[in-house]
Parts: sequence; C-alpha cells; structure tokens
Amino acid sequence: MRSAWRGVTTTPKRSAPSHLPAKRLLKLKEMFYSKFGSIPKFYVRAPGRVNLIGEHIDYCGYSVLPMAVEQDMLIAAEPVKTHTIQLANTNPLYPDFSTSVNNIQIDKTKPLWHNYFLCGFKGIQEHFGLSNLTGMNCLVDGNIPPSSGLSSSSALVCCAGLVTLTALGMNLSKAKLIEFSPLRATNVKLPSGAVFVIANSCVEMNKAATSHFNIRVMECRLAAKLLAKNKGLLWGEVLRLEEVQAKLGVSLEEMLLVIEDALHPEPYNPEEICSCLGISLEKLRTQILSPNTQDVLIFKLYQRAKHVYSEAARVLQFKKICEEAPDNMVQLLGELMNQSHVSCRDMYECSCPELDQLVDICRKFGAQGSRLTGAGWGGCTVSIVPADKLPSFLANVHEAYYQRNARSLPPEKQSLFATKPGGGALVFLEA
Repeated sequence: MRSAWRGVTTTPKRSAPSHLPAKRLLKLKEMFYSKFGSIPKFYVRAPGRVNLIGEHIDYCGYSVLPMAVEQDMLIAAEPVKTHTIQLANTNPLYPDFSTSVNNIQIDKTKPLWHNYFLCGFKGIQEHFGLSNLTGMNCLVDGNIPPSSGLSSSSALVCCAGLVTLTALGMNLSKAKLIEFSPLRATNVKLPSGAVFVIANSCVEMNKAATSHFNIRVMECRLAAKLLAKNKGLLWGEVLRLEEVQAKLGVSLEEMLLVIEDALHPEPYNPEEICSCLGISLEKLRTQILSPNTQDVLIFKLYQRAKHVYSEAARVLQFKKICEEAPDNMVQLLGELMNQSHVSCRDMYECSCPELDQLVDICRKFGAQGSRLTGAGWGGCTVSIVPADKLPSFLANVHEAYYQRNARSLPPEKQSLFATKPGGGALVFLEA
C-alpha cells in the first residue's frame, strides 16, 4: 500500500524544497530569532497523511492505504552546548516547554503537545543506545489540523526523531527507518482523473484521552480468541483477527462466513465470554482485559470482526482496481469508500452525527465516494471527486456544511481542501 511517508531524506539538503512557501520559512526564522536570540541551523519537515481506506484494521494485522498529504509539521532547530531541550510552538495554544536531556519524563496520562516531541527524541535515544545527548532549541510550526485524523501527532514524532538524529550528526537510511517500525510499503498508483478532498467536521476527538478506541481494540482481540476457540485453534496465543485467518488458511470472504457461524450479533457480556473460552472471570480480567477495559459490561464482537474482515477485503479490492485502472475506476473506488463508511458507522460505531452529515453532503455535491478517515468519532472525511467537478464541489460543501451550520471554523484552508500525494520527510539546512 502507499507508504504514509513516501520517502525519507536524512542527509540534509542545502536549500528548502520548492513546495515550502518562502514566506512561511521566513516567518519561522524570525520567530525563532525572537524566541532564542539566534537563527536555526537546520529545518525538518514531515507530512501528515490521510487514510484513503482501511480503518481500524492495522492493529488487527491488516494492510491500510494511507497517502501523504501536502500539509505538514515543520521544525526549525539549533543544537546547543547545554543539556537542555527548549521547545516552542508558533501556535500560542501550545505553551513553551523545557527539560533536561538526561531526565526525559513522558506523562502518558496527559496528551500534551510536547510529549509527542519527547517520544521521537527518546525513541532515537533508546534505539541507538545513546548517552550524553546534546541539547537543542526547537520551534515547531504545523498546518495539519489537530485531532482530525490526519496524523499531526505522528508527523511531530517523526520530525522530532529526525531533529535528534541531525543534531547528533547522524544519518538514517530509508530502509533503517522502515525497520524502526516493521512495516512493508507498496506503491499504489492513484487515478489521475480525480482528486481527494479533505473536509474537517470541526469535531475533535483525542483518541489518547478516550475509552472508545481502547474498547474497540479489546473487542477485536476477544473476537479473535472466540473465533479461534470455535475453530479448535490454540486461542490463548491468538491476539489479532488476522492470525485466525492465517491459521485457518481461508480467504477474507470465507472469514465473513466463519463469523456468521461462530459469533452472534447480540452483545457479549464478560460472563458469556468466560463461558465460551472456559475460563474464570478473574482470569479474563487479569490476563486478557486491559486495565481500562476491565469494567466494560458489553462487547460487540460480531460487529467488530465483521468490519475488520470486510474492510481488509475492501483495501485489497481498492489496490486491485488501481492496478487494473478500468474506465470506471473512480466510480468503483468511490463505491468501496462508501461501503467503508457504512461499516465504520454501523459495525464499528466510530462515526458521529457530524461526520455522517458531512459525508452525505459530499456525496450530494459530486463526490463518487466519501468516508470518515482516521480514528473517527470526529475529525475529517476524505472524498474522491472527479477533477472537473472540484470547484463546484468545494463551493457547495462549504456553503452547505460550514456556512449554513455557522460552525466554529479553524482557518479556512484547514477546513476543506483538495490534496495530492505529498513529499516525504526531509532535513534541509539554513541557507
């Protein structure tokens, strides 16, 4: 599938890439000088990404199809001789932060912006076994809408890792970066006669601070165990739905039939799960459930498994259509995106009324397909729109969703925009 980061350049370039506006860089440089009294030595850029299809199936073991977007996270940086990291943000909503490089503390209970930078820094430190790290001054500038499903936090973590490597004078090959998180990436050629449009519902849902996401992950794990037990597999070792399919050696379509036979649509309570697995309630709570799901009273295993297997099949169908490029390619891809949204809404229950309304509006005004993207429960939709309909589509959606509902909007360009595959992460020097 298309890699979220289309490539990584860690050997610093001598000048800024052409797609970065000179005005933005100048403003960043001036603010850096105002904040730290010096000019940056280098800049690091990492793009956001939009998931075209394949929602909530990656942690179940299946491929997804993300695309890097033009919106990005940009950091101006300067190594310093002290052992202090000083972080600032061009957005006044995010306060300054400083800490010693020898005492990195990440509070996992609070999704504060600087913790994402510290994760990237600490990840490099631990991966390479580094000590005696240098301090640095960093100014962060991002134009990816936060909590929108466009991976602003992932872009910041990626940037922080590259800042740390560059400050230490280290290079990291693209292959090594992929090994850093064991991923495989396959390029997918997208249709030339259509564009992908991102629309922000203006509803924010921080998945790091909610139970919805954690419950879905556990429901998928429990569904995998019950399916494995039903089919005579060693269910205790099974953690992901993909493992069940692999052990049975059947297709995704056949797994959908297995679900019908092995699971029932009515929600399961903990006692029934224990009965199915032949274990005690104590063992379920202490050895299988996570601390934040031990008090959950119902689990919708049938619905979650049905979404995962059908969505995984849609990803493969999407890829196949892109490869074969039939004349009605855009229509076929749109139909898969529409099916994906219905499944996210009805089977995985990760949509919200605003997202559903926005999807309907996008389809009404010319999108061949439209769906929520990202974790859901807020954030953005992604729509595939024929290129010749783009101007009217943007105007009509803006009026119908944003103006008519008098929503509290983020900056206009962050609310509704067409995007094309963006460049990968890179480092470049101060000119």
